[in-house]
Amino acid sequence: MATTNSGTTNWLRGRVKAVPSGDCVVIMANVKADLPLEKTITLASIMAPKLARRGGVDEPFAWDSREFLRKLCLGKDVVFKVEYTVPSIGREFGTVFLGDKNLASLIVGEGWAKVREPFQPKDKDKEKTEGSPYLAELRASEEKAKQLGLGRWSKVPGASEASIRDLPPSAIGDPTNFDAMGFIASNKGKPIEAIVEQVRDGHSLRAYLLPGFQFVQVFVAGVQAPSMGRRGMPEFVAAETEPLAEGSNEDAPSGSAAPLTSAQRFAQSVTAASEVPPDPFAREAKHFTELRVLNKDVRIVLEGVDKNNNLIGSVYYPDGDSATDLALELVKNGFAKYVEWSGNMMEDEAKRKLKTAELQAKKDRLRMWTNYQPPASNSKPIHDQNFTGKVVEVVSGDCIIVADDSVPFGSPASERRINLSSIKAPKMGNPRRDVDAEPTNPEERAKFNEVLRTRAFGREAREFLRTRLIGRQVNVSMEYSRKMTNDLPGAVATSSPDSRVMDFGSVILASPSKNDGEEAPPANQHGGINVAEMLVSRGLATVVRHRDFEERSKYYDALVTAESRAISGRKGMHSSKDPPAVHVADLSMGSVKKARDFLPFLQKTKRHTAVVEYVFSGHRLKLYIPKETCSIAFAISGVRAPARNAAKNISEPYSDEALAFMRRKVLQRDVEIEVETVDRTGTFLGSIYESKKNVALSLVEEGLAKLQTSFGFDRIPDSHLLVHAEQNAKQQKKKIWENYVEGEDVSNGSSSTHERKQKESMKVVVTDVLSGGKFYVQKVGDGEVASIQQKLASLSIKDAPVIGSFNPAKGSIVLAQFSLDNSWNRAMIVNGPKDGVKSATDEFEVFYIDYGNQEKVPYSRLRPADAEISGRPGLAVLCSLAHIKVPELEDDCGQEAAEFLSYCILENAKEFQAVIEERDNTAGKAKGRGTGNLLIVTLMDPSSETSINAAMLQEGLAQLERKKRFDTREKKAALEKLEEFQDKARKERLNIWRYGDIQSDDEESVPPAKAGGRR
Repeated sequence: MATTNSGTTNWLRGRVKAVPSGDCVVIMANVKADLPLEKTITLASIMAPKLARRGGVDEPFAWDSREFLRKLCLGKDVVFKVEYTVPSIGREFGTVFLGDKNLASLIVGEGWAKVREPFQPKDKDKEKTEGSPYLAELRASEEKAKQLGLGRWSKVPGASEASIRDLPPSAIGDPTNFDAMGFIASNKGKPIEAIVEQVRDGHSLRAYLLPGFQFVQVFVAGVQAPSMGRRGMPEFVAAETEPLAEGSNEDAPSGSAAPLTSAQRFAQSVTAASEVPPDPFAREAKHFTELRVLNKDVRIVLEGVDKNNNLIGSVYYPDGDSATDLALELVKNGFAKYVEWSGNMMEDEAKRKLKTAELQAKKDRLRMWTNYQPPASNSKPIHDQNFTGKVVEVVSGDCIIVADDSVPFGSPASERRINLSSIKAPKMGNPRRDVDAEPTNPEERAKFNEVLRTRAFGREAREFLRTRLIGRQVNVSMEYSRKMTNDLPGAVATSSPDSRVMDFGSVILASPSKNDGEEAPPANQHGGINVAEMLVSRGLATVVRHRDFEERSKYYDALVTAESRAISGRKGMHSSKDPPAVHVADLSMGSVKKARDFLPFLQKTKRHTAVVEYVFSGHRLKLYIPKETCSIAFAISGVRAPARNAAKNISEPYSDEALAFMRRKVLQRDVEIEVETVDRTGTFLGSIYESKKNVALSLVEEGLAKLQTSFGFDRIPDSHLLVHAEQNAKQQKKKIWENYVEGEDVSNGSSSTHERKQKESMKVVVTDVLSGGKFYVQKVGDGEVASIQQKLASLSIKDAPVIGSFNPAKGSIVLAQFSLDNSWNRAMIVNGPKDGVKSATDEFEVFYIDYGNQEKVPYSRLRPADAEISGRPGLAVLCSLAHIKVPELEDDCGQEAAEFLSYCILENAKEFQAVIEERDNTAGKAKGRGTGNLLIVTLMDPSSETSINAAMLQEGLAQLERKKRFDTREKKAALEKLEEFQDKARKERLNIWRYGDIQSDDEESVPPAKAGGRR
C-alpha cells in the first residue's frame, strides 16, 4: 500500500465538528467565518468496529465505540497533526490531542478500538504503511484494556452479541417498509429524541429516532434554505485485483484503475450534464445547520408528512440549559426563508415568529437577502415622537384625539389625532348607504349581511374606548405615517392632491383602573395597558396583516397573540352572536316640528342622562340620550360663549379657548341635562351638569362666557351663582373680560349679530347642473330619500307591458329605466308620441323627479308606478346661486360657466351646505327640467373657505347683482363681501371681463335720460 508522509510539520488547532465513526473525526478551523476550512482525520494506528452499512449489521461494540468518541470530543477544541495520507482513497491519518490527552490512546484505553500495526509487505517493490509516533503508548493502553476486560475486550458472556443494535430496515438502506403516515399519526406533536447523522441542505437532515433507531429524513418545518444542487455520479472505479491488506481499517488497495467501458462512459456523460450547482449561500446554510445539530442529541417535534413519505417537523438543539429552534435561527441569520406549505402545519405563534424573523433579516439584508429589493411602501417611520396627554375624543374604534400636555391649552395644535397602529376596527354607519341596491345573489347577500353584522360592532368599539379613555392620562408613542389616497385599495400612494397623511401610534393607558375589566391584557414594559391590545383581545378590532417592509406597531406580536385568543374564545365580532341593534332618531337633523313634538317627553323627567357627542362652540352641543335613543341639538341656557363662523373663517376672541375648554370638560362624557324649552331652529335649551356641577358656571368662572339675560333670568338654575361668578371674572379680567372697565355697561341683549335669527340651511348633494347658475340638489340625511330608495330596490320589475295596456299621460309619474346604469327611478312624463304608442321603441321624454335630469327613453323602459311611490313629492330641489348672475349656455362664456360649475359641485358627490337666501314660489308645480319653485341659495363647500358663489365670481364666470335701496343690511353686507372676488376677476380680465368692463351693457343699468325738446 502506497503512503506518503505529510508535509505538515506543525500542530494545528481546531474544533471537532462531527464524529462519523469510532476512529474518525471532522475538525474545522476555529475562526469566525460562514464557511471555515475543515479536515477529516482518521486516527492513526487504531481501528474501531465498523457501523452497519446497507444490508449489513453492526460489528460488535461499533455503536458504543462511536458514542464514546462523540460524547468525548464533539464541539470541543483540539490540537491535531496529520501524520500521513493514503492518496488512493484521499484519506488523512493523524494524531489528535484533547487537552493533554491523546485521543487515540483514550479510545484504545477504554477498549473501544484496537491497535493497528503498520503493514509490512513481503514484496519489496511495495512500500510499507506508516504508523503513529505514539504506537508504543497505544500498545500499552490496549494491553491494559485487555487485562481489565474493557469495551470490546469484555469478558462478560454474551456482551459482544448484546452490543449489536437491532436495526429496522430503514437504518440499513431500505426505507420502503417505513410507514410514515402511521408513524406521524401516533407521534404528531410529541417530542422525540434523535441523533442527526447527516445534513443534506440547511433545512433537510437525516437522523436516528431513538430508541428504535428508525433512520428517517426530516424537513425542518416552515423554512427552506438554499439548495445544495445535484451532484454527478463519481467516476467508475474498477475492482482491484489485489485483495485488501490484512488488518487495514478503511484503507483501499493501491494500483491503477481499469479503463472505463463504453457504457460507463455514456452514463458518466449523462450524469455530468444533469449536475446542478449549489444556490448562493447553500454551503453556508448547510454548515450553519451542521454546527448546531450534526451528530448531536436533538428533539424533533413532528408536524406532518409530505407526499414522498418525508417527515416534517420542528428541530430543537441544546443551547446551554435551554433548547433552541433550528428553523428560527436559520431565518434570523438569513440562511432560510419562510414557506407556507410546511409552515401551515405549525402553530400560529411559531409561524408569526418565523415571519417576523424573516422580515428583520430582509431589513438587515443578511446573506441570502443581500440583494433583496423591498416593494414600494406608502408608510414611513416616525422617530422620537413620544408625548403624554389626556384623551379628549374617541373618533372611532381605532382613532382617538389626545390633548398634548406640552402644548398650551386652547391652541389648535394641542389636540393630535392618533390612529392606533396595526389594528382596524369595524366601520360605523349603515352600509346600505354605500350601495344602490342590496344584492340578490345568495353568496353576495351572505357577504353583505356579514358586513352589516360586523359594522354593528363599530359603535360598540367606539363606546368601549369612550367609557375607558375619555379624560384619562395616556402615553403616546408615534410609530409611522401612511399616505392614503382615494385610489383602488392596495395602490401605492402618490403625490396626488387627493391624498392625505394619517399618523399611527401606540397608546398606553398610564394608570389602569378596575373599570378596564378583568380581561385587560397584562401591563407592558411601560407599566400600562396597550389600548389596541384591549380592543383586539375583546374581538372589537382585527390586526392588520402588513406586507413586507411596511411599518407596524412595536407591539405587533402581542396584538397577533391577543387576536388568536379572541378568535379561539369567540369574542366580539368573532362570535356567532349579533350585537344589540341600536336605532337612533337624530332630531338635530330633523324638522323643527319633530323637535317641538318631542319636547314633552323630555320634560316629563326633570333630569336625563346623556352623552355629549359633539361640541359646536362653547355653549352649543349635540347630545345623545340613551333612554330615549335620540340625538338632539342643545344650547346652554342663560350664557353665551364666544362663537366662530367656520364658513367665513371669522372667530370672536377666545372662541378657540372656549371650544377647547368644553371639549376637555364634557365631550363624550356622561352628563345630566334639564330641558326647559326648544327654540325656533329646533335646538333644545336647558342646563347641563358634569360630575353634578353646572357646566355654565364653569364657563363663566373661566371667563369664557357671559350671562344671557334675554332668556329669562328667573328661569336659569343657579342664576345667583352665575352672577357672582361673572362679577369675579370681570374683576380678575379673565379671558373675554380682559378689556373690561368697571362702570361700563355691557349689553347682554339680543342685538348682537351672532344672536339674530339664523338663516335656514340644509346639507345637500348636487345631482344635476343646468345653465345660468341653476342646479338640482337632494337633502342629505332626509329619511324620505332612504325610504324611496329602499322601496325602489325592493320592487320586482316585470317584463315590458303590452302595448295598449299602459298609456303614460303627460305629467303622470311612472318608473323609467335610466340609460346610463339601467337603474329604475321615478320620472314624470314631459312629452310622448303624438299619435300614441305604436311600438315598444316609441320614445317618451321623461324628467327624473328625484335627481332633476331629463332624457328620452323608449316605451319598453317604462313601467307604471303604484300610488305609494308616485304620490310622494320629488326629492330633487331646484336651486340657483344667490346674489350673482351666471350666463346662459347661448351667452358668451355660458358654456365655460356651466362646465366650471359642474366641476365644482357635481364631481365626487361632495356634500354642501346650502344657506337659503330667498324662495321663489311663483313658478308653481314643476312640469319638467328647470321648472317649478326655486330656492336661491349660497352654496358653501365645507372643504373651502369660500362659497361656490364667490368662486364663480373669482373665475370671471358670473356677475354680481346691483345693490338696491330696499336691500336688507345683511344682503348689502353679503354683496360687499362678494364684490372683492368680482374686482379681482375684473382686474385680471378673466372670461366675461376679457374685453373690459361690461357693466355699461348690463340689462339692469339705468337707461340714459331723454333729451329735452325745444321750447
